Amino acid sequence: MLALAGCGGSSAPPSVSVPAAHTYSLVSHHSGSLLTLKIVQPDGTPLTKFKTGSGPHTGVHVIVVRRDLSAILHVHPHVGADGVFRASLSTLPPGPYRVVVDVYPANQTVQPNFQLFANLRIAGRYAPKPLPPLQRRETVDGFTFILHGVPHLRAIQPAFLHFTVTAPDGKSAAFTPWFGALAHAIFFRTGSLDYFHTHVCAPGAAGCTSILGAAKVTGTSSTAGRLDVGVLVPVSGTWRLFLQCRVGGHVLTAPFTLRVE
Repeated sequence: MLALAGCGGSSAPPSVSVPAAHTYSLVSHHSGSLLTLKIVQPDGTPLTKFKTGSGPHTGVHVIVVRRDLSAILHVHPHVGADGVFRASLSTLPPGPYRVVVDVYPANQTVQPNFQLFANLRIAGRYAPKPLPPLQRRETVDGFTFILHGVPHLRAIQPAFLHFTVTAPDGKSAAFTPWFGALAHAIFFRTGSLDYFHTHVCAPGAAGCTSILGAAKVTGTSSTAGRLDVGVLVPVSGTWRLFLQCRVGGHVLTAPFTLRVE
């Protein structure tokens, strides 16, 4: 709302006063290994109603990433009637972290989702790890992730990375849905920690397309052990992709370093 002054017979131009915008905010509290969060609406009340459905674009995604991009936590916590939700940090090593809460409110008249951020530090000695160069083969808990081809990525331009995942016995991995998708691709930019998140779903699945401005991308998987991961990041630079999928009830996280022109 604009408050307009200087009306009447004055020859001076009117002055315009713009009050501070009413925005959503994140209240966070970190005690021991427990992170407690709440989203406060512009009217001061907690946000308690979120989009539901079968796809991944629902509820709240809580992502906690270490600033050197060496560790990540990704959960979809239940939100209580009071708007409070929690995440356990017990699996994360010491150091400074960035918290991203990706929110899909039930009322989507303005936009389908938005992000809120916080910082925290897990007590203990922190020795930043240098970001490794791209390795197109990563082994996680005996499962082998192979990136096929050489990535040629540009900011704000949809592209795909093609992966195969094999189990310790050499067979193609059988993905099971996790948080509404067959795989999650979480991207963070080194230094600034810019964030983007895409998903891989079965062909024709609803609610799987990621949007950035006028650009869209939809990751798919129609064959056991194969992931066609959509990439759509806002700016150039060096990015860390955390590719997550669930096989046999066990969540796997494979990291890859990407250069975006």
